[in-house]
Amino acid sequence: VHLIPVNPVRADGLNPKSRKRIMPDLLTEPPAIDPVYEAHVYCNIPSVAERSMEGHAPHYFKLVSVQVLIRHGDRYPLYAIPKTKRPDIDCMLVPSRKPSHPQLEAFIKHMSKGSAAQMDGSLGSLPRFPSHSLCEMGELTQTGVVQHLRNGQLLREIYINKHKLLPGDWTAKQLYLETTGKSRTLQSALALLYTFLPDFDWKKINMRHQWSTIFCSGSCDCPMRNHYLEEEQRRQYSLRVKNNDLEKIYVDMAKIVGIPTRQLRASNPVDSLLCYFCHNVSFPCTKTGCISMEHFKVIKRHQLEDERERQEKKLYFLYALLATHPLLNQTVNRLQRIAEGKKEEVFVLYSAHDVTLSPVLSALGITEARFPRFAARLVFELWQDGKRPKEHFVRILYNGADVTFQTSFCKDHYKRSSKPMCPLEKLVNFVKRDMFLIFNSTSYYDACRRRAL
Repeated sequence: VHLIPVNPVRADGLNPKSRKRIMPDLLTEPPAIDPVYEAHVYCNIPSVAERSMEGHAPHYFKLVSVQVLIRHGDRYPLYAIPKTKRPDIDCMLVPSRKPSHPQLEAFIKHMSKGSAAQMDGSLGSLPRFPSHSLCEMGELTQTGVVQHLRNGQLLREIYINKHKLLPGDWTAKQLYLETTGKSRTLQSALALLYTFLPDFDWKKINMRHQWSTIFCSGSCDCPMRNHYLEEEQRRQYSLRVKNNDLEKIYVDMAKIVGIPTRQLRASNPVDSLLCYFCHNVSFPCTKTGCISMEHFKVIKRHQLEDERERQEKKLYFLYALLATHPLLNQTVNRLQRIAEGKKEEVFVLYSAHDVTLSPVLSALGITEARFPRFAARLVFELWQDGKRPKEHFVRILYNGADVTFQTSFCKDHYKRSSKPMCPLEKLVNFVKRDMFLIFNSTSYYDACRRRAL
């Protein structure tokens, strides 16, 4: 769980980090926000089988395309707390160690034969599964692999076994696979793909490399996007300096590890603490004392408050609209081609980061969503009406929950329709036109250069 860093923004404006809430599950959620409960949800430790709403539609509807955007699975921290021992976590894959998966051993064997795959750019030089006895910074853990083996298995049962989305003799052209250039995103994509299409032919795998964490491809030049991101970071910084409890905790933790408070804050301790928490390892200690659960709770609670304020102030929303338009536009163009009868790229997998999924959720208007947990998945389903074959509908699901009618462009549609989904044209109109209204613009290029009203 990172805060958005307040250090200088890169030229492409792509370094925001923060944490967000998912759909409340009314049957099991505690009544008040509990920072420890929220952290458990974020860890997403594989345990009980997940309930999922993917693939639900009236019997006369035909599923014609599925596009999946995932966050990588559980990883080792990206930051270390200075002067403390790094958490002792093994990134070797050991099928007998928990959490495990029945197909973990077969996955390891299959990954070692992957040299025939087409991997864009630098992807070919990345390892296909984690393999260090002490995890490297940012490396996918066994938990992270298992999370995506489970995701792939769940999606296979629904989309392949039940809906026959891909035939047994599927071809490379029916898949579209894209990942950022980090080993954790490539390995997460391969883990999901392995249980989705077990023992797949490596020659049919063409993994594209996306250099940008917001998947903006060739449309990344957007000055106003960077402006709103900087404004959002200023808002976040001012909220943080106003929080006396948080400041006391940082001072206390800095004393424990024997460094200046400023240096501790810059090391983003919560990223590291989450790793201890998710892997049930004691927080670090020094001769002066131990970092405790109370320290962790105060930082986590501040993040939840920050999230609430972030929703109210709308700066992040403006950033999100501009950040995600290129990816959503690509998604919509593909859905339109398939609705017109094209049979290519019917299954799409984007393997990405929290900073990819979070703005997509915000731009779509899914404001109740929790920040993307490890191995989060956002799914766009395209359905054809069997009674009126020219009519197509979309369903949007987040971690198995149907959020179609939480989106800004379809939130009232269910009141007027008997169908549990949204007409494709509503999503198309939103991405091609309505996303820019708040900027008093009619195009992405213009919105990127014009201040919102």
